[in-house]
Amino acid sequence: MQGRVIALGVLCALAIAAPAGASTGSLYNGPGPRPGPDILYAPPANAPQLTNTGIWRAPPILVSGASAYRDGEFLYQDYLYDDHGANGGTPDPSDPRLSGDTFSMPNGTYTYPTNSVYAGNAADLVELRVKPAQNATAFRITLNTMKDPSLVATTIAIGDSAQPQQFPHGANASAPAQWFVTVHGQTADMLNAASGKPAPTAPSVSVDTTRRQITVLVPHTDWNPGVGTVRLAAGTGLWDKTAGKYLIPQQTADATHPGGAGTLSNPTAFFNVAFRFSEPMPDATNPVTTATNAAWWRDQDQGQALKNGDLTPFHADVDFSKLQRHVNDDSGVPQTGPLDRILASHFETEQGTDYSTTCQSATACKGELRGQLQPYAIYVPKQAQPASGYGLTLLLHSLGANYNQFEGSRNQSQIGDRGPGSIVITPEGRGPDGWYYDYAGADTFEVWADVAAHYKLNPDWTSISGYSMGGYGTYKFATQYPDLFAKAQPVVGPPGLGVWVPPAPVEPGGDSSNTNFMLPSVRNIPFLIWDAVTDELVPYAGVVDQANTFDQLGYRYEFDSFAPADHLTLAINDEYQPAANFLGTTTVDRNPAHVTYVVNPKMDFPEMGAPANHAYWLSGLTLRDSSGSTPRGTIDVRSEGFGVSDPVAGATQHGAGALTGGTLPAIAYTSQSKQWGPALPALRRDRLDINAQNISAVTIDPSRAHVSCGAALNVQTDGPLSVTLAGCGRTETFGG
Repeated sequence: MQGRVIALGVLCALAIAAPAGASTGSLYNGPGPRPGPDILYAPPANAPQLTNTGIWRAPPILVSGASAYRDGEFLYQDYLYDDHGANGGTPDPSDPRLSGDTFSMPNGTYTYPTNSVYAGNAADLVELRVKPAQNATAFRITLNTMKDPSLVATTIAIGDSAQPQQFPHGANASAPAQWFVTVHGQTADMLNAASGKPAPTAPSVSVDTTRRQITVLVPHTDWNPGVGTVRLAAGTGLWDKTAGKYLIPQQTADATHPGGAGTLSNPTAFFNVAFRFSEPMPDATNPVTTATNAAWWRDQDQGQALKNGDLTPFHADVDFSKLQRHVNDDSGVPQTGPLDRILASHFETEQGTDYSTTCQSATACKGELRGQLQPYAIYVPKQAQPASGYGLTLLLHSLGANYNQFEGSRNQSQIGDRGPGSIVITPEGRGPDGWYYDYAGADTFEVWADVAAHYKLNPDWTSISGYSMGGYGTYKFATQYPDLFAKAQPVVGPPGLGVWVPPAPVEPGGDSSNTNFMLPSVRNIPFLIWDAVTDELVPYAGVVDQANTFDQLGYRYEFDSFAPADHLTLAINDEYQPAANFLGTTTVDRNPAHVTYVVNPKMDFPEMGAPANHAYWLSGLTLRDSSGSTPRGTIDVRSEGFGVSDPVAGATQHGAGALTGGTLPAIAYTSQSKQWGPALPALRRDRLDINAQNISAVTIDPSRAHVSCGAALNVQTDGPLSVTLAGCGRTETFGG
């Protein structure tokens, strides 16, 4: 990933202190080189939307679909990029998501006007807050995107009524209410819900475009909640400045009108609704229902309610006595199980979204979701946090899917509930097709760092898994950063970016994306590989070649071939207890006696803080010749200072079995595997045996390699190689 120009709208070099509850021991903090990319260790980014100014003080919740009382404020945290409006039955025919988001289509069918000022995301509610002020009640609306606040409107329904009342300004929706407060740009009004008459004094408005926040003050002379409990509801949509009312979607979006009305005769204006505490999770075991009534973006109930123009199900009963007494109450914030969290990324290439961009390549791609705020799914085990911290498992999503692919599945929970409990995270990767390169790759490690900042983790108990494209990500990250993971479990994952039918190159990613060439790097990571014999998307010939390479290397692996099974069979079956048992509680061997590593700069994203040029006690790895389309180099170093020999690889084993316990009948499989015997004692010598191909430089940490600064260097190289022993003031060159 070289020669890229990164146009960052906001590159948040600003750092803030670690959040409350963060554990400084949740990431590796031993002697260098640190495992994984630098961005994993970057301090948290400071997203303006998550900061406070003026009268606002409370820290954000950062768990979507949740509410809390904090520091005299009531907070509601919405889902990100869920601004899809009503389910109109048929989508906008110009919607670019129709071709690439197969398993991440929204429930709502609305699309934004094509003018860039709307940024495909203008009415995406991030947070809504309420607090009593001295002479008024303050409301704060935070949006994900804000280029022109005058083009977006929010109406807050205040109070209850025997029957739902029609929202004002042509919103085409209803909810129980006594008052409606509507704000667009710097203007707000407060109307009696029953009569439509304005309150004596219009609310005051202040807009902070940097923070993308709108504060509305409703004077007590108009309405005073006192210490009562008040019903609140709210929706966001687009504003027609010329007509002075809400902008209603039509069939197809154009430069000034939203689309996606579909078959609705009287579509509502609202794209996003607040106070949705019970949005259903997707059901990956039922792809038909999921496709017709999608919940991937947690907008299923929203889309159906807006279809009927009825916001009645979505409300919060705010206790102003708690606010007056500054009672802190986080009971509305789920603590365990499947959650959706919000990340403040270090990168914002531009505000909003761009669904017209297709990644699906090993070249630079910014992804669909361009903003600084990014969502991710997390499973927090229900058992008590272990004293040493939770484990961490990356569970990477498929092509065409999103971060909620595994939300509520047994794939997620069985892996999470193993042993004393492992937190499971699924990053969004900024869209459905990033293949874990570039911004998609950086997002993975930013999410990991965010989890480490909010939960206590055991940095040595980490593993990785993923489905389809996520299976490729499992191969990719394990080969790039092997010292991060104890074990790996790809499921129907292609070895390269796209389709690989040996001996042809991978398409479209090319051989530079093929992890088969990089498998020597995973000498110290056992793999459990699941594939489908009749997979229509991932050719079986390629995964067989991948398994055979493990076997030829003499590495530990098990390759299970399921039949009859196609690409989605294992997802629909949703039974992963054998995978959870395999991942187990094994910890990373940070200092193995034998390290092999393949350098492949075409997989790097150094501009994102993620070069892959080190592993275990090797660092500073540099290619001698980086020209051509597939530059690679390999280094193999065995330390005799450990006093052990290499474990002896056993004979290749073959077997058969059946996966039971899922939603489908037993699925038969055949297996091929290899295991190691124990590492036997050997003569301990102060010596390093080095073999290098196309490597010009390497730095070795002698203490981690169990040798001294005066260690003998037994070197074989195909060209000039510079070997540095860190901290010794010693560098030697071999191969003339």
